[in-house]
Amino acid sequence: MLSKQKIEEITNQNFLISDLSDANLIEFCTLANQRYRNGNPIISDEDYDFIFINELAKRLPNHPFLKKIETEIDGFSEEKVKLPEKMLSTDKAYSWEEINKWLERITKFSSEIDYSLSDIQIRGTAKLDGFAGYDDGIKLYTRGDGNKGSDISRVFERGLGVFNNSERGQGPGEIVVTRSYFVNHLSNHFEFPRNFQASLIKEKELDKFAIDAISAKAALFVPFTQLPLWLGSIDEFRSQFQDIVSELEEGVDFDVDGVVFEIISPELKKHMGSNRKFHRWQIAFKENKEKAQVRVVSVTAQVGRTGKITPVAELEPTQLSGATIYRATGHHYGLVKEQGLGAGSIIELTRSGLVIPKINKVLKTAEVDIPTNCPSCGNILSWDSDFLMCFNHEECPEQIIGKIIYFFRILANNDGFGQATIQKLYAAGIHQVSDIYLLSKEKLISMGFGEKTSQNLIDQLARSRLESIEDWRFLAAFGVQRLGMGNCENLLKSYSIEQVFNLSVQDISNIDGFAELTAELIFDGLLSIKAQYETLVSGGFQLESTLLSSDTNSSSNPFNNKKIVFTGAMNESRVELQKQAKAYGAIISKNVSSKTDYLIIGENVGQAKTKAAKTHGVEVLTEAEYLKKLNSS
Repeated sequence: MLSKQKIEEITNQNFLISDLSDANLIEFCTLANQRYRNGNPIISDEDYDFIFINELAKRLPNHPFLKKIETEIDGFSEEKVKLPEKMLSTDKAYSWEEINKWLERITKFSSEIDYSLSDIQIRGTAKLDGFAGYDDGIKLYTRGDGNKGSDISRVFERGLGVFNNSERGQGPGEIVVTRSYFVNHLSNHFEFPRNFQASLIKEKELDKFAIDAISAKAALFVPFTQLPLWLGSIDEFRSQFQDIVSELEEGVDFDVDGVVFEIISPELKKHMGSNRKFHRWQIAFKENKEKAQVRVVSVTAQVGRTGKITPVAELEPTQLSGATIYRATGHHYGLVKEQGLGAGSIIELTRSGLVIPKINKVLKTAEVDIPTNCPSCGNILSWDSDFLMCFNHEECPEQIIGKIIYFFRILANNDGFGQATIQKLYAAGIHQVSDIYLLSKEKLISMGFGEKTSQNLIDQLARSRLESIEDWRFLAAFGVQRLGMGNCENLLKSYSIEQVFNLSVQDISNIDGFAELTAELIFDGLLSIKAQYETLVSGGFQLESTLLSSDTNSSSNPFNNKKIVFTGAMNESRVELQKQAKAYGAIISKNVSSKTDYLIIGENVGQAKTKAAKTHGVEVLTEAEYLKKLNSS
C-alpha cells in the first residue's frame, strides 16, 4: 500500500520510475486514473499516458488494467442508469504505423463484405479533453463504465449551454471550458482544466468560478456533431494525414487530447463491431510525447558556428519512441547552472515523434561543471546573458567547420559536402567556402579522397553553380546574425543583392521589421562576408533575383500583402506556385484562419480547409481562377 508521502514523491517525480515495483506502479496508475476520472487529477494527462502507462505497458503488456474501460468513480451521483447507447473507450494510436494498421483492418473487414474501398469515408474531429457525456434531449449522463453512467442533467438546469447555441439531444459529447477562458480567468485557481470541469458536474453548489464561466458561455457541453470535421476518402486521409491532424487540433478553443477518426458507413461499422473496451471502427491519434527518467553520465561542451557553447548531456542509454537515446541538449549554460544539470543528475526526457530529445526538467540536481576555455580552440570563454561564448570567430576550428556546413545545408543544392567531408577538408587546410569552389579533382585526390569521390565532389560543385538559386537563399547561407532566410527575403524586397553591401545602418533600420539593434548586427555581418560573397559570385552562381516591393505594390496586383493558402493537387508545382505568389508580395500560410485572404484549391481537397474558409469568410479560388486573376493584374 502506497503511503501519502510515497504518492507525493511519485507525483513530483523525485525518483526513477524503474525503482517502483510492479505492484506500486499498478497501484499508482489505478489511483491516478481514479483521481482524473473524478475531476481531481494528481498528474497531467500527458504524464499519465507517456510515463506511467507507458512503463506499465513495457513491463506488463497484458495486464488487465490496460484493457479495461476507464470509468468515473464517484462524486457525480450515487444512482447509476443505463445509457441510451454504449459509450466505450477509444483505441489509441501514437504513430502513423499504428494508424496504418487500423487502415489495414478496415481494408480486411471491408473485403469480407465486398464493401468497396473507394466508398469508405473517414471522419475526423478533435478529441476534447473534458468530461464525456451523453445527451438524449431529456437527460445528460456521464459515460460511467460505458453501459451505465450517472444522471447529471442538473448541469443544464444550472445554465450550462450547448456549443454553437445548438439544440440539445445530439448524443455524445464533452463538458469542457474554453482554453482561452481557463488561461485568463481560472489558471491561478485550478491546476488543471479537469479540476474546474468537475466543479460543474458534482452535486455540490456551484462556486463563483463556475457561475462566471457559465455566464460567459466559456463552460459548455460540446456535442461531437458540432465540432469542425474533416471528411474524405482513405487515399485523401493517407496523403493529407499530418495536415488533417494539425488543422483539427488547432480548429477549436478547447484543450485537445489528439484527434478521433472513424468510418461513417453504418454497414461497415456494424461488421467491424467492438471488443469489450473500444469500437474497432474508431481510433484516436495522439502525438507521441513519450517520456523517460534518465541518469546523466556527464555534461560536455559543444561549439556552434556562431561561437555559442552548448552543453550536451551524455546519458545512460535509454529506449524512447523506438530509438536508443545517448545524449540530449542542455540548451545553454545559464540553464545548466539554474537547474543543477551535471554528472549524476536525473532528468525527465521527451522525444515527440522523431525529433531531437528534449530535457523537460531536472528531477535530481548534481554539481555542475562550467567550462572556462573553448573545447575547440582553447580561447577563454565569456558570458553573454545566459550564453557562454567563444569570440574567436576567425580561428576557432569548430566555428569555421560549422559555418561551412551551414552554407551547404542552406544552399540545399549540393549533396556531397556533409560534415565528414568538410572536416576532412578543414584538416587539409581548407577554411573558407570560396576555397572549396577552387578545388580540382587532382587536389582532392591529394587530400586523400578517392578518385570516384573526388569526381563526384567536383560534379556537385559545378551543379550548385549552374542550377538557379534564389538570391535570398544564397545570402542566408553565409549565416550572418539576424539574417535568416525570412529576413534575407525581406531585405531583398527593398534592395537588390548588389545594393545591400553598401547600405548604412539607417538604411537597414528603415526597412519594416528591422529594429536598430538588428540593423547594426546585419550591417557588421554583411561587411564581414563581403569579400567571400564577391569571390563566390564571380565563380558563376546563377542567382534568381527577388522582386522588389516597389515592383509588386501596384494597385493592379491583387495579391500583394495578402495571406494565401494553397491546398489540394495542383496542375502546376505547388512549390513553384507558392514561389510565384511570394514574388508578387503574397504571404504564404499553411492553415486557414480569420486572417487568411485567399484559399487556392486544386483537386482532391479535404473539407477541413474549405469549411474553415467558409467559417472565416475567406475567398476560395480554383487554381485556374487564381492564375487568371494573377495574370490579369
